[in-house]
Amino acid sequence: MEKHLTVRGAIIGIAGLLVITASSMYVALRMGALPWPTIFVTVVSMAALHKAKGSTLQEINVTHTIMSSGAMVAGGLAFTLPGLWMLDPSANFSIPSLLVLTVVGAILGTLFSALFRKKLIEEEALPYPMGIASYNTLMAGTQGGKAAKTLFASMGGSVIFTILRDGFAKIPSLVTIYAGSAIIPSFSIWVSPMALGIGAIIGPLFALLWFGGAVFGYYILTPLGIQQGLFASMADADVFRSNLGIGLMIGTGLGVFFKAIASRLSAHKKLEEKKSSLNASSRLVIVLILFFAVILLALGTELGLIEALTLMAGIYLATYLSGMLTGQTGINPMEIFGILVLLVIQLISNPSLIASFSIAAIVAVACGLTGDVMNDLKSGYLLKTNPRQQILGEGIGGVIGAILSVFVLLIMKSAFGGFGTAELPAPQAAAVSAMVGGLQHIPAFLIGLGVGLVLYLSKLPSATLGLGVYLPIYISSIMGLGALVSVLAKKVFAKKLSKEKLGEKTGLVASGLLGGEGITGVAIAILSMFK
Repeated sequence: MEKHLTVRGAIIGIAGLLVITASSMYVALRMGALPWPTIFVTVVSMAALHKAKGSTLQEINVTHTIMSSGAMVAGGLAFTLPGLWMLDPSANFSIPSLLVLTVVGAILGTLFSALFRKKLIEEEALPYPMGIASYNTLMAGTQGGKAAKTLFASMGGSVIFTILRDGFAKIPSLVTIYAGSAIIPSFSIWVSPMALGIGAIIGPLFALLWFGGAVFGYYILTPLGIQQGLFASMADADVFRSNLGIGLMIGTGLGVFFKAIASRLSAHKKLEEKKSSLNASSRLVIVLILFFAVILLALGTELGLIEALTLMAGIYLATYLSGMLTGQTGINPMEIFGILVLLVIQLISNPSLIASFSIAAIVAVACGLTGDVMNDLKSGYLLKTNPRQQILGEGIGGVIGAILSVFVLLIMKSAFGGFGTAELPAPQAAAVSAMVGGLQHIPAFLIGLGVGLVLYLSKLPSATLGLGVYLPIYISSIMGLGALVSVLAKKVFAKKLSKEKLGEKTGLVASGLLGGEGITGVAIAILSMFK
């Protein structure tokens, strides 16, 4: 078997992981953002290994997989746990408990990603825009030619644009098209090459459905609801809309759960699974990992045995949703999945404040790593990288990143005197702390839950629709614009280029736009951390 996971690749990957994980924790806490590191680590790994003796694209692929894995673990922790200290600055969360929590989350994220890989990447062939961009960058960077010129010209333009926007504040981050009124929300567009590229890669179906969800939530539901007296104010409408969007996403999760049960009850499908799916030894390994995860959580944290057991099912569904949404949209709302699993557990238990944030954090860590893993596995699938070696590399990086994230979080807490301040606002964690007490509008959530379930069972991407209803309009609008520009470009140049060449050209330009902003965002985060 060819070695794709090598000692030199692991050393390079871990060295890069240390810097990127620390910078990701910093930028997530300070700026409330987390740029995907995928293209940045792809370029760094390619620069480090391309000229090395006997190096292959697959070795570079596994190396950048290791390098990126800690970033999303850091994000999962930063987007949830600081909310505990915002509510109770004196809360005593022991370091061993934190380590158990984060490491178990990283292991479960890797495990469930391995289980979902075939379905989401091979069978459903989801786009995974970051994974495709990574693949295009590797191919163009190592083979050269016109493809490389197209991709790196697009990437260079995106880098310059992002530096002018974020480094020198010469370009606004948001452009407001309509200022809004008492009943109609404002309409803005995020000025982001990366988001434009994602919209082009995921294509018109997912991007326009996403945008359609936003149009429905902001410009149909909100004004009609206020006019008809269903909402007393714009703020009330926002609460209803956001809870409806969350319900749509979770309704998809219920659909996944019900479909899984139905397939197990079918004798024919059961026989098919035995032939084509996991063998007995693999199932035993999975059961042992889940068993030890439950024991570690029950003994090493404030979670009780029932809470830990329920958490396994919650993480399974949340990571599936995370992998699916990342594949469809390039967006991974990991903290939302964390708080929703917590809300379900609160129905059967009464976890303490520390236990509540523990649940949200471990789910967010697992979902964060899943999103990263699935993008890397997409590029690995296109490159024919050995998936076992790649998943092992991701697991190694995820566990090291988990340990590092805990200490970086605590060091920053000590250095800056806490969270929720001007220096470390941690906005996602603040939102989580506000939701720990429960959903703000249960009827809206239940309506979304039912509609999302029906749509999923009807084979419609209800989670993507829910994301549009939930997220700010400026994100949804740029994604829709990216898909629209891509469609128009293909029509304009249809006579000059074949369909295949046109698709390749569009994909390279979109990957460059996406990668340029991703690289610059990580670089700015690293520089900010050292400053």
